[in-house]
Amino acid sequence: MTRMPVSAYVGLGSNLAHPRRQVAKALATLDGVDGIRVVAASPNYVTAPVGGSPQPDYVNAVALLHTTLAPRALLARLQRIERRQHRRRDAHTPRNAPRTLDLDLLLYGARRIRVPGLTVPHPRMHERAFVLKPLTDLVPTVTIPGRGLAARYLKHVRAQRIRRTRSARSATRSITSHVA
Repeated sequence: MTRMPVSAYVGLGSNLAHPRRQVAKALATLDGVDGIRVVAASPNYVTAPVGGSPQPDYVNAVALLHTTLAPRALLARLQRIERRQHRRRDAHTPRNAPRTLDLDLLLYGARRIRVPGLTVPHPRMHERAFVLKPLTDLVPTVTIPGRGLAARYLKHVRAQRIRRTRSARSATRSITSHVA
């Protein structure tokens, strides 16, 4: 049985090993996964790291996907892409440590999901400029299930350092081929 496509939003971030290239590579890889089509991607933003440890700034973006994958299957694909791009996740790695790639499932249709290992909407997305700004660039009227219009949270994150930067060429080419 084929599932109907669902719109899902994925946050992308990197602050190691050429972050813009990491984000572009992840977008291209996502677009090649069976059951996923990248519909659009936000501009890239340079953002301050979360947490107190000194580390490089991040490059962040948000992608809009159409997917026939169930939420857990989509999360598994995201984590597989992270591993391919040398993301390390283990019990000894601090929560907000530097990383080559971070892919977060932010929204999955209008669903609210809370199961071990997966919470959608992402539980802190409304508190983070590096999610809200690119997300509302893509779809200004996007809503966060259980919270409402995402744009209304932008005023609460004004103090967070974020600036638009250029995107890697390969990401732009990959995405524009799907936009009608």
